[in-house]
Amino acid sequence: MEPSDLYHVRQQFTLGAYRSVANATLPEPSSQDYLPLQLYKARALIALGEPQHVEEFIPEESETLPLKAARSLAKYVAATPERKDSALEELRDLCVEIEGEEVSEGDRGEVRVLAGTAFAREGEVEEALETLGAGSSHENLEATALIVQIYLFIDRTDAAKKEYERALKWAEDDLLLQLIEASIGLVTGGEGYSNAFSFYSEQLGNPSLTSPHLLTARGVTRLLRGEVPEAKSDLEEALKSEENAETFCASIVAAGLGTGKKADADQLFSHLSEKFPTHPMVLDIAQKSKAFDELVSKFEVPPPAVTASA
Repeated sequence: MEPSDLYHVRQQFTLGAYRSVANATLPEPSSQDYLPLQLYKARALIALGEPQHVEEFIPEESETLPLKAARSLAKYVAATPERKDSALEELRDLCVEIEGEEVSEGDRGEVRVLAGTAFAREGEVEEALETLGAGSSHENLEATALIVQIYLFIDRTDAAKKEYERALKWAEDDLLLQLIEASIGLVTGGEGYSNAFSFYSEQLGNPSLTSPHLLTARGVTRLLRGEVPEAKSDLEEALKSEENAETFCASIVAAGLGTGKKADADQLFSHLSEKFPTHPMVLDIAQKSKAFDELVSKFEVPPPAVTASA
């Protein structure tokens, strides 16, 4: 690999081109870029929902803390619900281990991001925010990006903006910083929609980048702007490239708008349920459907009223 490849891989990962990162060929182990590229490759596979492949190139005996954290995150994502606790405990132990003076700030930050990702996915919001350093003077842009996403998810736009504004004081004009701004714009609306649309369109104009996630993000932005046909076009293109849960969800919403047909939405939801049976939307609708059926079974239809004879 050329020395610049690490930069390009980082850019691809930031913009959600996970398949390209996962398919990247690792350099020789003697290369200074070997470990960071190994980590990006592992994270890309986890993002793609293929955590089982991480152990193929990160040995269990690895003593590199970020790689150990990546293995634990992959283990967590791949585990059944009753087996997730052991992976979470491994990540908690690593968060204690990185407090040693001999651990570099870079390794410390990477472990926190990976652990915070698992805690957030588990719904342990406070633990995730504390691990990532929310509200502190840390200078880790990836941690900031994840903190912002968590705050937006729990409808704390005010806190998300504060984290972004704090990062502006020390972060350079980084691509990830622009992505954070675009994410906040999608939630705040107004001019934020235009800024997000411009950012996604600019990145999609790069002929060397293929990112279904960017297409989905622009499709969602277009939905919010009321541009339903254009949104459907982006989402259809994204699904042709890669079938992921977020694109299916956005497509289901798009199918129900404008001149959409209920049959199209039903078919998309059927695909989502089949390929991603544990997705929150699938579980939520299943729960509501079950509750509805239970209520219907308890409802007694009263006998028809009898009109008294004259």
